[in-house]
Amino acid sequence: MQSSIGLALLQALPRDGLSTAADVAAVIVAVAVIFLAIVTGALLLRLNRTLGEIRLGVRQNLGPVSDRARAISENVEFITQALRTDVERLNASVKALTDRLHLASERMEERIEEFNALMEVVQDEAEGIFIDTASTVRGVRAGARSIAGGRSDSGGERREGEPQDPRADEGEEARALAAEEA
Repeated sequence: MQSSIGLALLQALPRDGLSTAADVAAVIVAVAVIFLAIVTGALLLRLNRTLGEIRLGVRQNLGPVSDRARAISENVEFITQALRTDVERLNASVKALTDRLHLASERMEERIEEFNALMEVVQDEAEGIFIDTASTVRGVRAGARSIAGGRSDSGGERREGEPQDPRADEGEEARALAAEEA
């Protein structure tokens, strides 16, 4: 029916060859456009099916991977929290130990100072006792010599009837000992 209408239209209008060729070219172009639209639609449908299959395959293959990745990230978060807790405990322990060491160090310093003071007192007392003992020993020697022979330690001669002062000898001996120690 279309061909009879198209022929009737062509016969009804007087036409030259160029306008007829233009009309035929327009019809051919329209048919080509329709054909390309059908082919493009078919290709798009096929592409859509292919993409759906790819999406399904990716979902099936990446589903377990994403589940594993989620489990791994949860494990890493748990481990991180446990490490953070352990580090905080260790830090608190180190701080407590440091405080205790400082306290012990201060106590040791106090005790050392007290011991040094005690040693100074003991040394002073020992020096006093040593000097007293040395002067007593010299006094005893000097007394023994004066009784035995009548001579003093200093090498000088004593006159007859002159009393000997043992304290004078003790003082000289103590000074001599102090000079030797220095």
